[in-house]
Amino acid sequence: MAEGEEDLPRDAKIVKSLLKSMGVEDYEPRVIHQFLELWYRYVVDVLTDSQVYSEHAGKGAIDSDDVKLAIQSKVNFSFSQPPPREVLLELARNRNKVPLPRSIAGPASVPLPPEQDTLISPNYQLALPRRQSAQAAEEIEEDDEAIDPAAVTTTPSQQEQKTTDVPPQSQRVSFPLKRTK
Repeated sequence: MAEGEEDLPRDAKIVKSLLKSMGVEDYEPRVIHQFLELWYRYVVDVLTDSQVYSEHAGKGAIDSDDVKLAIQSKVNFSFSQPPPREVLLELARNRNKVPLPRSIAGPASVPLPPEQDTLISPNYQLALPRRQSAQAAEEIEEDDEAIDPAAVTTTPSQQEQKTTDVPPQSQRVSFPLKRTK
């Protein structure tokens, strides 16, 4: 046995022997732990599903039929087969009926699609400050009027500060730049 292999649990030894039987000689030691985690998670999922199927059937305990059904449902749910060749050929024929967009490049260079179909054209975003709407400004004035002016004395600079304490909201605008010739 290799160094430290006697310290490994039985399941880790099984994973190591499986890797060796498949011809995998060089791997990170953490791979064994990852396979074990995947293995344990899969077993817990299958047994949980088996228990649900057993309870649904009114059985007192899980039997092999419940486990087989759980495994089959996992296989059907997790793995899918590619579509038949005929379906893929029909899809390819339909797709190839649509002509490619005209090229913007010259005959000697690599053909590129039109600029509106590319993702490499420049795109700029500007943050435009939003102007305070008239209704919002009236609400602020109404709030100021609701306070008893005799109870609070404010200087004109404090009143200006109240109106400027509201953080300006901004609106983002995106637009592509068109080339000018």
